[in-house]
Amino acid sequence: MKKISLFFIFILFLLACPAYALSIDVDTPKTITADKIEYDLKTETIKTSGDTEIVNSTGQRMTLTDSYLSKDGSSLTGDDIKLWLGSHVYIESDNIIREEDETIALNATFTACDDCDAYGDAWKISTQKIVHDMNDKMLRFYNPVLWAYDIPIFWLPLFEMPDPSVKHKTGFLTPDFESTNNMGTQINIPLYIAISDTHDMTLTTSYITKENPLFQLEHRLNMSHSEYRTHGAFTHNKAGENRWYIFNNDVIELGEYARATVFLERASDKTFLQKYGFYGDQPYLDSGATLEIFGQSSYVVADAHIFQELRSTYGNYSAPSGNILPNIRGVYQTAPIYKETYATLSTDILGISGETTSSQRIIGDARITSPWTIWGGNRITASISARYDLYNFDNTEMIDHQAFSGLKNRFLPSGYLEWGLPLFKPSDTWTQVIEPKARITVMRHTDEDQFMLNNDSAGAFLSDTTLFSDNRFAGLDLWENGTYADYGVRWVAFNKNGKNFELFLGQSYDFKERETTDPNSGFHNGASDYVGRIEYNNMKWIDLNSRFRLSQTDLSLRHVETTGVIGNSRNYINVGHIWSQQFIDAYTEAESINEITAGFGIQIMDRWALRFNSIYNMTYGQFQRHSGGLFYTHPCYYLSIEYRHDNAIKEDYVGTTTFQFRFGMSIDGQRY
Repeated sequence: MKKISLFFIFILFLLACPAYALSIDVDTPKTITADKIEYDLKTETIKTSGDTEIVNSTGQRMTLTDSYLSKDGSSLTGDDIKLWLGSHVYIESDNIIREEDETIALNATFTACDDCDAYGDAWKISTQKIVHDMNDKMLRFYNPVLWAYDIPIFWLPLFEMPDPSVKHKTGFLTPDFESTNNMGTQINIPLYIAISDTHDMTLTTSYITKENPLFQLEHRLNMSHSEYRTHGAFTHNKAGENRWYIFNNDVIELGEYARATVFLERASDKTFLQKYGFYGDQPYLDSGATLEIFGQSSYVVADAHIFQELRSTYGNYSAPSGNILPNIRGVYQTAPIYKETYATLSTDILGISGETTSSQRIIGDARITSPWTIWGGNRITASISARYDLYNFDNTEMIDHQAFSGLKNRFLPSGYLEWGLPLFKPSDTWTQVIEPKARITVMRHTDEDQFMLNNDSAGAFLSDTTLFSDNRFAGLDLWENGTYADYGVRWVAFNKNGKNFELFLGQSYDFKERETTDPNSGFHNGASDYVGRIEYNNMKWIDLNSRFRLSQTDLSLRHVETTGVIGNSRNYINVGHIWSQQFIDAYTEAESINEITAGFGIQIMDRWALRFNSIYNMTYGQFQRHSGGLFYTHPCYYLSIEYRHDNAIKEDYVGTTTFQFRFGMSIDGQRY
């Protein structure tokens, strides 16, 4: 990272407090306390002698000696004056004079860091004169000097800032600095524009040493029943290309039971977000609108989506391979029909259009669910459902990889019976619960009707969350075939201190042969792989979770996902790991997925902290991304120096290293 001169850092000190300035307004004094108070009936003025305290109607407090004050507070003089603007914010002056709409403080000192540090005020501004103009609500500092721990740092001939009565004021905000190996040093200079109390924007100009300037916009508007947010960036780079992005999200409340959302995500190309530091690992951008209608026991959601792919190549992605218009889903659940028995009615309408293909579907589903608790604590749940699908295809690839145009339909009746028996063993130390659970699901065998290749379904993947579900595919277009059973057992132990330990192990069994079985899904004809999870949390310094899958033939590990946090919010280690054995077919192994994430936080001193995070691909033996930083938090200011690096390679983007410096002020608990 290139050196930043002290000049810029000191400018930051002065720019960092634009919104919380000094108000020297003693209009309408409420109480006056002094060693001696004299009131002149003829001139209607108040004279105090000795130590004096004046509190006005807003609660603002001033201490001074030997003062003269007019009845309405329009005129004030005094000595050794200290005006308190907050818990740690005050202005101190040898003499303050009030002349009509101007208040003048002579030989004044301002700080927002009173008694915040044992070593003295972290910073303060001394000035020959401060003039507060009540008309334009501005304070003007003449010959101000910035001090840090009583050491003079910087001088300016004139400095202005708004007073505290101004909630929003147009002006420059604190700059921040970045340095990258691909684009050089980047200086971000934000300009805040206040339009009204509920409407503002920030324009940021970024000067980049190895590229043309970058212009950023963030717009915010709040209304009584809606809010609008837009942010974007634009540059005309040295290669002569216009590169940009725009993100927008508007939320509109349409009464007590309805809400509309309009969202836009678009970029000029696949790598702009990543190259300029706006990328958040999103695989694609999503634009569209959503309408939600809520009822006491029902809801309807209608939405549309237009996607922009950001990945470098197309493949078997979980995102739909086309734009969605429309997507409407409605659900209605009845009140209990008999005891706890209830019915659920749902409808799903979906349209997907690609470059040369499209499809539309209508799905109607009706279900009755009846939960019961019988003798011995046995829990029984019975459910039956009937679903009807109607599809219209236009040049759409079917599951046999042939293109088809025309109508297709199918009828999918199903039902399940689920049993569970939680068994408790309480004690003074640990309470234990063991719960065996089983479900058998009966549905029509529909191999011949699994016509859609991949519209909204990404296939099946066996895990502990997949068991005991109505449909084990991730979507509605692909559907389970025939009858299958799920069974497992859960054991939990917990004590009065909040410590808990949980273990689950389960399996699925298909009574019908599967037409096609993905060797990496965990499903097989007959018994599936075993799936489980282990969790432990002592509610103090450790939280561990692990999900795993074991081969049903030899119990070898096939898949494991583990996350853990050791420590507290100040000092911690967090670790995540995913490993999954991959097969090309039932007998041919491919490269396994093996990735680890790790990070730590160390509170070096009370105000200094070091944090680091990384993602390491163990399959290829390289870091995908890592970042870290040194952070300092003071009651009066904060700063950070951060480092980021990634090894991504995509089209014109090659992994980059970035350093970033940030600084800001904290005045009476508010950050600037």
